Amino acid sequence: MAHLPHSKSDFMLDVDAQPDLLCVIRAMLDAWCLRAGIERSRADRICLAVDEAVANILRHAYNHGPGRIRMRCRRCHDGGQERLCIELEDDGRQVPLDTIRPRELDDVRPGGLGVHLIQEVMDEVHWSHRPEGGTTLTMYLSVQDLAVTSSPKEGPNV
Repeated sequence: MAHLPHSKSDFMLDVDAQPDLLCVIRAMLDAWCLRAGIERSRADRICLAVDEAVANILRHAYNHGPGRIRMRCRRCHDGGQERLCIELEDDGRQVPLDTIRPRELDDVRPGGLGVHLIQEVMDEVHWSHRPEGGTTLTMYLSVQDLAVTSSPKEGPNV
């Protein structure tokens, strides 16, 4: 995949793997989504999916212990289609990739629906192990499907 040159709206956030910093990740992602022209309801769903992914990192990669989480948000170009790319990277324990899958929806019990939610919100999702340790979650969204339509009820783009 060829990457577009770095734009003013691309960014990377590197934070401690602490539950109280989820609000920082959400705020930065929300601002980036709105700046990219994503409608409010879709931006909220994107933030929720990333929030679930970060919660999984805290629990499964770091077992609620110390660590770092890096989030990179950028626009990329793939086969003539512009997409938004959100990457989450950790340095924690690598879980077997084949165990990362959504739970059956008829298995009614608390928790465990994060992977299902992530896959429902995002157009494409990939988990990969990093050679130096940790995992990268890469999520893609088509720009054409996300654009705000002009409507007098919607606020201005940020």
